[in-house]
This record gives sequence, structure tokens and C-alpha cells, in this order.
Amino acid sequence: MLIIAVLIEKFCNLATWQLLLVYLVPYLLIGYDTLKEAVEGLAHGEAFNEHFLMSVATIGALCLGFLPGAESQFPEAVFVMLFFQIGELFEGYAEGKSRDSIAHLMQIRPDTATVERDGKELTVSPEKVGIGETIVVRPGEKIPLDGVVLEGTTSLNTVALTGESLPREAGEGDEVLSGCVNISGVIRVRTTKSFGESTVSKIIKLVESANDNKSKSETFISRFARIYTPVVVFAAVAIALLPPIFSGQFATVFPTWLYRALMFLIVSCPCALVISVPLTFFGGIGGASRNGILIKGSNYMDVLAKVDTVVFDKTGTLTHGQFAVEAVHPEKYDERHLLHLAAHVEHFSTHPIGAALRDAFPDEATDGCRVENIEEVAGQGIQARVGDDQVCVGNSKMMEAIGAKWHECHLKGTIIHVAINGEYAGHIVINDRVKEDSAEAIQRLKQLGVTRTVMLTGDRKETAEDVAKKLKITDFQFELMPADKVNYMEQLLSKEGNGGRLAFVGDGINDAPVLARADVGIAMGGLGSDAAIEAADVVLMDDKPTKVALAIRIARRTLSIARQNVWFAIGVKVAVLLLAAFGIATMWMAVFADVGVTVLAVFNAMRALRIKNC
Repeated sequence: MLIIAVLIEKFCNLATWQLLLVYLVPYLLIGYDTLKEAVEGLAHGEAFNEHFLMSVATIGALCLGFLPGAESQFPEAVFVMLFFQIGELFEGYAEGKSRDSIAHLMQIRPDTATVERDGKELTVSPEKVGIGETIVVRPGEKIPLDGVVLEGTTSLNTVALTGESLPREAGEGDEVLSGCVNISGVIRVRTTKSFGESTVSKIIKLVESANDNKSKSETFISRFARIYTPVVVFAAVAIALLPPIFSGQFATVFPTWLYRALMFLIVSCPCALVISVPLTFFGGIGGASRNGILIKGSNYMDVLAKVDTVVFDKTGTLTHGQFAVEAVHPEKYDERHLLHLAAHVEHFSTHPIGAALRDAFPDEATDGCRVENIEEVAGQGIQARVGDDQVCVGNSKMMEAIGAKWHECHLKGTIIHVAINGEYAGHIVINDRVKEDSAEAIQRLKQLGVTRTVMLTGDRKETAEDVAKKLKITDFQFELMPADKVNYMEQLLSKEGNGGRLAFVGDGINDAPVLARADVGIAMGGLGSDAAIEAADVVLMDDKPTKVALAIRIARRTLSIARQNVWFAIGVKVAVLLLAAFGIATMWMAVFADVGVTVLAVFNAMRALRIKNC
């Protein structure tokens, strides 16, 4: 239609008003939505938006040809509107891509659950399944609620929760999270949370509310646009009227200055800033979610990007939070036999150390050994008769009490001494195992320029010192109560300067106050407590410490893209405005300075979505 209008103008000698009627057809077809938005804005008292600016500028260009001595600008007016609509299409496409990256999380929401009731399997809504009920999950189905596997083994696809493509094995006694996809076997699961409190529901709530927390950059752009737009409109009016009035030749020069004012309106439209900056943050949040990092709002990206101090809780964050046998040092017998006897003695113990010994020797319940006369000695350990042997398992006080000649171990950790028939048989070293990627996490943070890493723990100095040394952590504090952690955080925060920010990473209930107090709180979401997840600003869905560095990298990259868009948009607009002031700029330059810059900024903003895991 536009091409036909141009051909009619070129080959037909029509009057100006007739040409206007010809060009009005493509103009209205192309610009109907923009004109409608402008009118609705006026009706709601929100006139000063980009649609209003485009409408005024293009309608002014259509009217320009009716002024004495002025050339018609009908094609320019239609092309400005056309390119503006193309820019809107690109914006919609980019925003759709950003929303898709977050919407993929919504696909983890299960539609139904198969629950066992009165010996029958019933298919019901997940909301109708109570805590403690047994559900059946078959291959290909999503796990509808958090729970513990009662029967069966399987592999779970956790990519929607954690971003990890490697399946996770699960068997009897293992905890499973809602939203995971059952890959292989049928499992029966006892639910531990209602649907509203399950992992999948919390993730969806976090994502849906992420945009409620605007970043400082985003908020600034919104405020800027509300003030900037009316200023631009009145400045354009001044450009159109004041120079002709003071020149003394109003009728002669008015068309020229009106043309410049229209260009000023088009160039000054803040579309690129208003659209691209929020879109960049939205894309950053979507890209992070694809990697198992849930950022509760774009304002936390501002803080993450400036983090120069990271404080870690030890247990459950840098370590697994579970005791495990690290080494066995026998004096007599072999390692297996020493573990075998110790595991039998600790068979009925509820202490975590007893669980660690039983896990290290899982066959102790089926090897047929007879365990009798079990006696727990307060503050010392446990003794029992295993077969024909009297076995004592405990600390150095127990060894001294029975006269066994024990000795220290060169390794750090909890040392469990074992005596058999009154003779020292060796010792077992038990420790809270450090996570496989904890050392790598500290290294990556240092590569990002994080100047200080701190570890807080309630453990003894020797244990804390050993972990800090292994991970090359800058500083550590030990034997801390929850209140002590908050006090220490206050000290660190008071020393923050030069625009730096402090992040705290934790997982337990006792970490919630510290997570809330930090500049940005990061919670381990896979195994972390509900209180920690609620108090945190960022949630890591797979409990990997290396994701802390990835979250900081994503935030810095997102802010970098937003800044690129801001400076690019302002730079081009200022250049074209200067050219317009000297009468050099054309309407096409003005179109590029608005629509072209907007399209390029939107494409640049889409880069925030493409974040490779590392």
C-alpha cells in the first residue's frame, strides 16, 4: 500500500490534499494501534508516552506540506510510523523470548497426583494430597509433592529445578523434590509437605513475584521517562515557535523550524531506554533461572554485581552437613574388621557419629553377628559384646577409663577410638565432608575480584581451621551461636566501603536472620530450610557453592548490557539532535535515532538470556 502511494505521488500531479488522502490509507493501516494508544493515554491522563510522541510527530509531518513554501513530508510520516511499528514487533518478540525462559519453570507444575487410599490408587489434584500420605510416581511423570522414597529406585531429571542435565539417582530413604521428572522406575513416596509448601510451588511464587522488585536502574529509567517526556514536548513547541517569532519572518521560517521540532520529537523519544533496560533485567532473571538460580527481583542484580565480600556458613553450605568416615587407622586387625565392630556397637545409637559408622559398614545388620550388653557411658562412648569380643567405641576418656593406650591422630576431625578386649585397636576419623566444588567456588569468586571470603561456623577451631585451609578461605570464625553470626555480620557491614556489597550464603534455619541482614542473602534451595529460602534474595536450587560465582557473573553481565544500551541510545540521540540544530539532520536520521536504536538495543538486551553454565 505504501509503495502504491509513492508511485501515485511520483507519476500523478495531484494537489497536496489529494496526496494526503492517498497517504492516509497506509498511514492509518500501519499506525492505527499507535494512534489508539495515544488517544487512550490522553483519556487516562497519561499523554506523555512514546505513542503520543510518535503520533504528534507523524501528524505534524503530514500537515507540514500545507504550510507556505514547505515541501510535503507524507512518505516520511508514513515510514516513521512503519519503522516504529517494526520496532514494537521486535520488542514484543524479545519480551516473549524473555517470558518463555521463565515460563519453562511453570511447566514443572504437576497437574495430578496418584495417591494410595484404602488400598486403591486415586488420581487427584496435588492440592488435595495431605502430609504423610503415600503417592505413586511412574516413569515419565512429574513428582507432585516433596517427600521421601518408601519403595523403589529410579533416576530423576532435575534440570528444571537445578539446571543440571545429569540425572540424579534416588532410592529408599532418599528425599525427592516436586517438579523433578521420574525417568526409570516406579517409586512410592511418603509426602513431607503440602502442595502449597512444596518446592515446585515456592519456585513458581518466587518467579512470579520477581518483577515486583525493580532494580535501581529500572526504577530510575521509569522516573526519568515520566519527567523527560513532557519536557521534550514543550521543548519541541519552543523550537517550532520561538525562533520564527524572534526572527521577524514568522511565515517564511516557520515550516523549517516546525520540521526541526518534529525531528526533535522523534529523536527524543525514550523508547530505547524505557524498553531495553527492563527487558535486559528480565532476560537476566530468565537466564539465571535456566541455570538453577532464582533471583527474586532485578534490584538484587544491582547488589550482586557489586559484591566484594562473600560470607559462607560452613555446615550444609561448604560441607554436606552429614558426618562420614574420612579415614580408618587400625593398630591391629584390618580396616574392614575395625569398622565392622564399631558399626555393630553403634547400631542402636541415634548420634550422627553412629549413623556415619553404620553408613561406612552397611553390611553390619546382615552379617549374623550377635550384639549383647550394650551400654552407653555418658560423655565417653558406647561399649558392647560383639560375638566373643568386648568392644569399646568412644573418645580418649573411655580409653583411659579402661586402660587402653591410645594416641592422637595427625588428621583433623572427630576421632573415634576403638578398644577390643581392653587393648587399643585403632581409631576412626569422622568429618563433615566438604562438597566437591567448594574449593572451586572460592577460586572462581577470587577470579571475579571478590577480595574477601569468610566462613562462619559453630564448630571447634581445629575443624574450622582445617576446612578453611583446604578451601583457601580468607578468614573464618568458629564456635559461633546464631546471635554471634549476626553480630559478626554487623561488624563486616560497618567496614564495607567504596560501593562494595556483602553476600551471605547459608542453608539452615539459624541462617535466616543473617541472610535477611546481608546486602544480598543467598540460600541453598535444594536441601536448605524453608526459613532460609524465605529470608534469602537469591536461591540456588542444586546446593552447589559454584553457583554463587555464576550468579555474580550473570548479574554483572546483565548490568553491563543495560549500561551499553543506555549509553548507545543517549549517544546516538545527542549526535542527531546536534545535527538537527544545524539543519543537517534528515527525517530518516531521526527515524534511525529512535526506531533503529530501539531495535538494536532490544537485540542487545536479548543477549542477557544466553548465559552458559560454567
